Amino acid sequence: MRLSGEQPITMATPIKQSTSRTRPPSTETSSVTTMGDADSDSENSESEGGMGSLNRLVVRPPGHSGKAKRGHLCFDASFETGNLGRVDLVNEFEYDVYIRPDTCNPRVRMWFNFTIDNTRVDQRVILNIVNLSKAKNLFELGMTPLIRSTSRPKWQRIPRKYMYYFRSPQHNGHHILSLCQGFDKEEDVYHFALSFPYSYSKCQAYLQLLEQRQYPFFRREVLAHSIQKRKVDIVTITSPSNLQLIESGKKQHIVMIMARIHPGDAPTSFVCQGMLDLLVSNHPVAVCLRDMLVFKVIPMMNPDGVFLGNHRSNLLGQDLNRNWHDCNEWAHPTLHAFQQLVNEYSNNKSISLDFIVDLHSNTSLPGVFVYGNTYDDVYR
Repeated sequence: MRLSGEQPITMATPIKQSTSRTRPPSTETSSVTTMGDADSDSENSESEGGMGSLNRLVVRPPGHSGKAKRGHLCFDASFETGNLGRVDLVNEFEYDVYIRPDTCNPRVRMWFNFTIDNTRVDQRVILNIVNLSKAKNLFELGMTPLIRSTSRPKWQRIPRKYMYYFRSPQHNGHHILSLCQGFDKEEDVYHFALSFPYSYSKCQAYLQLLEQRQYPFFRREVLAHSIQKRKVDIVTITSPSNLQLIESGKKQHIVMIMARIHPGDAPTSFVCQGMLDLLVSNHPVAVCLRDMLVFKVIPMMNPDGVFLGNHRSNLLGQDLNRNWHDCNEWAHPTLHAFQQLVNEYSNNKSISLDFIVDLHSNTSLPGVFVYGNTYDDVYR
């Protein structure tokens, strides 16, 4: 596979998996990362990471001591959105890789994002991701994870012929994801991820760029702060005359858009950014929309979960999309602030809240899908 003229990242030819699953004590102990500075500007800062993710873990063969040699792979997830919990050496060519569960929620294990370095030229390995919490997923339909490297920084899909998703008798009948990978450059760092990562820092940098352009129809404010005191931005996009209409008591139509209530729904951040790119453009459709509507966009509803590399949960292990009915300011500050704003709009006779669009992605459903509310009143 080639992207933009770059050489593809080398894949290994299939290696027959070992029938022996004996795991000798083979990993060098390493420190566990702590939560980093929430205001860092780096998307892949090495000083940041989720609670419990591996920090520069060197996997050594049995009986080896002293300095690690080339080919003793070094696994790392101590960066923003990173997730990797444990690595076991099965044999010379095979590693069992464990996803770190969401913080305070051991039942959710789907998002992974980690790097490997200290490789040897022409080294071939099998990486088994063995503890996915959801057996039925898009890997059954042929979706593959992503890979990039230092010299080939653009993400590309791992070819299907080097990916195997199957029920493994060596893993108590659980479904595992096996990736065959070949390393062709010793100096490269190889980066693997479930989907295209989109970090909190990337979101902040993008919103700052829009703000610096000083559009007359664009306004950025802070709706709330997360439990770890990260900003939850709300962006208003509309013709300046519409804001004056609301202040004068004339009715205005509002559309609210939010994304990333589930941290693992990284594709929704790209969708949300695309919507913002359109709404601030000079496209005739965008001009018409700004004249007719007021858009309120919250690009990242769960910044703590995104930062920590969780899949569905916030810092407290709660799925925010299941707490709308009982949210409170302490445990769910972003939901609480959003609901207060919605109630404010609903009680304002000068405002018609026409739509609330909640962007999600799904690990089981392909393509594009839409869910809507249902009411007893069919005409509603």
